[in-house]
Amino acid sequence: MKALVYHGPGQRSWEDVPDPVIIDPTDAIVRVDSATICGTDLHILKGDVPEVKPGTVLGHEAVGTVVAVGSAVTTLAEGDRVLVSCITSCGRCRFCKEARYGLCTGGGGWVFGHLIDGLQAEYARVPFADTSVYKVPVELTDEQVLFLADILPTAFECGVLNGRVEPGDTVAIVGAGPIGLAAIMTAKLFTPGKIVAIDLADARLDRALEFGADVVINNSREDALARVQELTDGLGADVAIEAVGVPETFELCTELIRPGGRVANVGVHGCSATLHLERLWIRDVLITTGLVDTFTTPKLLKLIAEGRLDPTPFATHRFELADTEQAYDVFSDAANTNALKVVLTAEPVAPQPELARAALTA
Repeated sequence: MKALVYHGPGQRSWEDVPDPVIIDPTDAIVRVDSATICGTDLHILKGDVPEVKPGTVLGHEAVGTVVAVGSAVTTLAEGDRVLVSCITSCGRCRFCKEARYGLCTGGGGWVFGHLIDGLQAEYARVPFADTSVYKVPVELTDEQVLFLADILPTAFECGVLNGRVEPGDTVAIVGAGPIGLAAIMTAKLFTPGKIVAIDLADARLDRALEFGADVVINNSREDALARVQELTDGLGADVAIEAVGVPETFELCTELIRPGGRVANVGVHGCSATLHLERLWIRDVLITTGLVDTFTTPKLLKLIAEGRLDPTPFATHRFELADTEQAYDVFSDAANTNALKVVLTAEPVAPQPELARAALTA
């Protein structure tokens, strides 16, 4: 089969690899119908995640069709259409029994495109299939559920829930990329008083307004701290959600919150950030970190099925799986392409006028 393979920092290629096979009786083999690219994949390609070894197939988000199951799989059958989550669960360890699947010690957690071959491929082996995939309602399209594989539960759990967003809160979200926008979308479920989006790019701030932000701040031109203080009568935000993964944005979040406020880190950090305890200790500040557990995926899936959430605006560019390398170029150059999420599909993709125009003017 074909797959997108990591060959070390800055090196990737779409190439022939062996077809996946069932190794454990709890495995399933899934034909990938749709996949996408995550900011974490870009961190891997920068060398920020040294656990990923050269030769690993990248990707941890997909919708697919079951083509084979191991002898111990009891809830899935050939032909089932499933969401393959970024997190797998052994279902037996202490953490899985606490619904903290991201901390699984039984061989699960974040393994796709990290510790085992991932999902930017024509086929994939899914371990612990019974407890790690979600059947897709027949009435929903791939694009309606694809972003439940990672960004929606990640933003909801690590940002909104960890940040304890409550009705009436002022929520400052630093970073208006896909995770920041997903935090805006899911924060609205709790009717905050004001959502403030902070970013360096006007195009992303425009999208933040479309996704439901009340105020946007371009902190390349404005003093974000002064503006948030002005919006909150000098108090600061109740919750600050870090959705970038660089030291400057984390440190900004710790400055934006009021005494007794909450900082929820969502971004993937590849280098150290300074924790200013000399200023924070007296202010009763709560800081949370963590990897998504995906325990909210069934709830979010139900909200989508019932028309309460619509994640389809995240899909800005579409490519065939065979064009995954081109999709990486577009996704990694989001400042110029305005890409939020790219959709990689096994089906033929219609020509996209905006890409054709870009090619002609390049």
